[in-house]
Amino acid sequence: MNYVKMLLAGLFVWVCVSAAFYLSVLFDIINHSFNINLLIVLVIMFLSSTNWASFYYKNDPKKHGLLLGLGMSITAVLLDVSITVPFVEIPKGSSYSHFFASPVIWILVVFNTATVFGYWKLKIKPKK
Repeated sequence: MNYVKMLLAGLFVWVCVSAAFYLSVLFDIINHSFNINLLIVLVIMFLSSTNWASFYYKNDPKKHGLLLGLGMSITAVLLDVSITVPFVEIPKGSSYSHFFASPVIWILVVFNTATVFGYWKLKIKPKK
């Protein structure tokens, strides 16, 4: 498994999702509707996950999609632990436990993993 590519993919997904959340504050319509905000984030996550999965599988089609999806998701969660929570959430008065108790974070993790796995299953997995 190409760990550098996997880490870059997780970093890219984290940047895209974080940017979508942070930019939503600038737009009143999106900022006041959590469902619209979440839908936009899911679309951005889907596009970035499939884009990086296709990039990853260009030269290494042998690795299981679930492993790549989990690696990308774990990378994004570790970036949340080291950057998002201490520099964004804690200054707003939140905490690690509040951030990680939110079901949204885990929905995003499952969605990202499922997206990469689905890409692998549909586009990469060899036909039997």
